[in-house]
Amino acid sequence: MNDVIGFFIDAYRETSVTLIVLETIAFIFGIASVWFAKNADIRVYPTGIICTVITVYLLYVNDYYGDMMMNFYYSMMSIYGWWNWSQKKGNDVVIPISRTNRIEKFTGILMFVVTMIVTFLVYLMFDYTIEVPNIIDIITSGIFFTAMWYMANKKIENWTLWIIANIITVPLYAYRGLGMLSMQYIIFTILAIQGYKEWTKNLNKSHQTVLK
Repeated sequence: MNDVIGFFIDAYRETSVTLIVLETIAFIFGIASVWFAKNADIRVYPTGIICTVITVYLLYVNDYYGDMMMNFYYSMMSIYGWWNWSQKKGNDVVIPISRTNRIEKFTGILMFVVTMIVTFLVYLMFDYTIEVPNIIDIITSGIFFTAMWYMANKKIENWTLWIIANIITVPLYAYRGLGMLSMQYIIFTILAIQGYKEWTKNLNKSHQTVLK
C-alpha cells in the first residue's frame, strides 16, 4: 500500500504548485461531471468543460498531444451536448435516452477509425517516435471520441465505450506520472458502470411506459 501511495506522491515532487492545483481542480470537476452524466443531469456539461479545458493545458505542457486533442474535442462536444440536452418540447426533453440504430453504429465505427488516423498523423506531425504508450493513446482517442458523440446524443452505448477506454487509460496515465488523473479514471470507471446501470433502468422504464 505504501508503495502505491509513494508512486503517486513521487510523480509530484518536481511539479509546480500551479500545475498541482490545476490538476486538483480538473480532478474534482471531472468526477462531478461523470456523476451528473450518470444521473442524466445536464450539469455534466458545464462541469465537464471546466475539467477538459484545464486538462488540455496540463496535457499541452506535458507534450501529450493526442490526449490534448481529445480533450479539446471534449470541450467542443460538451457545448453541443449542453445545447442538445437542453432542447425541450413543452415539458418533455427532445433527446431521450436510447440505443444506437444500425446507422449510428456504423457512424461510431467510422468516427473511431478516422480519429485514430488523425491522432496518428498528429504524432507524426510533431515528429514523435510511435511507441506502445502512443499506440494506446491512439486507440483510446478513437474510443473516447465516439463515446463523447454517443453521450451528447444520449445513446446508452456511450457507457460501454467509456468503461473500456477508462480501464485502458488508468495504467497509461500512471505510467506517464499523472497520478491524480490516473486515480480519476479509476473513479470514472466505477461511475461509468453505475451510469450504464442507471441509464438501462431509465430506458427500460421508458419502454414499459410506452407499452402501457
